[in-house]
Amino acid sequence: MLRTLTILAASASLGLGLVSAGSAAEAAPAKKYSNCKKLNKDYKHGVGKPGAKDKTSGTPVTNFTRNKKVYKLNTARDRDKDGIACEKK
Repeated sequence: MLRTLTILAASASLGLGLVSAGSAAEAAPAKKYSNCKKLNKDYKHGVGKPGAKDKTSGTPVTNFTRNKKVYKLNTARDRDKDGIACEKK
């Protein structure tokens, strides 16, 4: 009986650790970047709002990071106003 309680307690604490780690990553503060070179260091292919589509005559960028908060802080970096800041292949 004691062994079962110990295993359950250990399992519960491991599960809580995983939940709090995910919440901490989601709660990271959004950052405003002064230029695309700096933004692309953190977001290699740019950052856009969910549902955004790249406006281009060539192959569109589809692997940009979707993050509404970061995009909102960096809308000045979206030169073609397609909902993606600093898009890069």
